[in-house]
Amino acid sequence: MDVSRQHSESSAPAERGPRARTRKLMLDTATRLMQSGITPSVSEVAEAAEVSRATAYRYFPSQAALVHAVVHEALGPILDWRSEAPDALTRVGDLLATAMPRIDEFEATFKAALKLSLDQWAQRQAGTLGNEPQLTRGHRVELLRQVTVPLEGKVSAEAREQLAQALSLVFGVEVLVVLKDIWGLSAERAQAVAEWAAAALVEAAVRDAQTGA
Repeated sequence: MDVSRQHSESSAPAERGPRARTRKLMLDTATRLMQSGITPSVSEVAEAAEVSRATAYRYFPSQAALVHAVVHEALGPILDWRSEAPDALTRVGDLLATAMPRIDEFEATFKAALKLSLDQWAQRQAGTLGNEPQLTRGHRVELLRQVTVPLEGKVSAEAREQLAQALSLVFGVEVLVVLKDIWGLSAERAQAVAEWAAAALVEAAVRDAQTGA
């Protein structure tokens, strides 16, 4: 699912009444479980929320749908991020300043989603995934393309796309996996490293365009 569709979902009128309360109960329960390090099934969330399985599956027909909805809620203001800054350096700095504290706050949730994505990859490789829908993880693509908009006309379309792809390596929960879990950095230091790396990538793209590299 692309970011524009996600944004339209987040801005759509909210459901009201018992149905909305049941859905919120399930999302809150799933979030609590994922924040504790568990990647729950729909049945496990139903049990923890004291909702019947039949009811639970009407809201979330698969584990992928459930986890996707939880991630969507956890991303919150990140999905609404927009910038009118006239330069890419300011935009990428603003995006990371907005996103990384939120990603750190819901680190366990995003790691649980990452784990499900990796588990599904392994199951696909083994041919055991069956009919289970695939968890899609593409939130950062359009966000990072927005960062490169000020470079239109200054670098080639191919270079802009390559920059967006390179920036995806320093944006997201994977950054915390590397910098916090492997390097032992604090959340604040991890964000500083990510911001430095992102700025270096933007500057390199501009420099390459100016020198014809």
